[in-house]
Amino acid sequence: MKLPKLNYPKGLFSIPNLLCFYRAAYLPVMIALSYADSAWRTDGISWPAWTNLFLFALAGLSDFLDGIIARALGQTTLLGKFLDSSTDKLVVGVALMCLVAFHQLEGIWLVFAIVIYMREILIAGVREFMGLYNVVVHISKMGKWKLTVQMFSIGFLIVGDYGDALVPHTMAVGKFFFLIATLLTVWSGWEYMREAWKTIQKMDAAEAKI
Repeated sequence: MKLPKLNYPKGLFSIPNLLCFYRAAYLPVMIALSYADSAWRTDGISWPAWTNLFLFALAGLSDFLDGIIARALGQTTLLGKFLDSSTDKLVVGVALMCLVAFHQLEGIWLVFAIVIYMREILIAGVREFMGLYNVVVHISKMGKWKLTVQMFSIGFLIVGDYGDALVPHTMAVGKFFFLIATLLTVWSGWEYMREAWKTIQKMDAAEAKI
């Protein structure tokens, strides 16, 4: 992808970073809209739920575009990589908390939400640990698919039963893809842990020879 040569902003306020800042700024808005939807929930149309879905979709789109734009403009930076990998996880994590808090996810679905949340914390810890030894844990293709399905399913769950006007059985569709997202989350987490374990064994073997 090539963009026309214009005087694009650089540094902290580059376009890719601004897209990441949008996701961070959306977090308190997501929480406020979830509270508003809970307070005004009726059998009709809920503007907070649909607004939340729209802003959440923009957050997902921004996550897809920021890396592409950064590479196209030659603005790939360490800060950008940090913001990209952190803000998408914050959006998913806060969304899961809101869905659980306002009873969009209950019963066994709460377990799936916990599994996703624990996996993200675990892999973040692995990346931090490996970073101490200058080992970079790259995002896998499975990890990208995992995030895509997570955000797709969460979008359905955010709008909930209100979405039946456009897509019948919205909650059922959302929960089905949430199950798929959980399986992909576990699978990609296993891949990360397997590769991390191989790296740790190599480092232990190297230290033992010293």
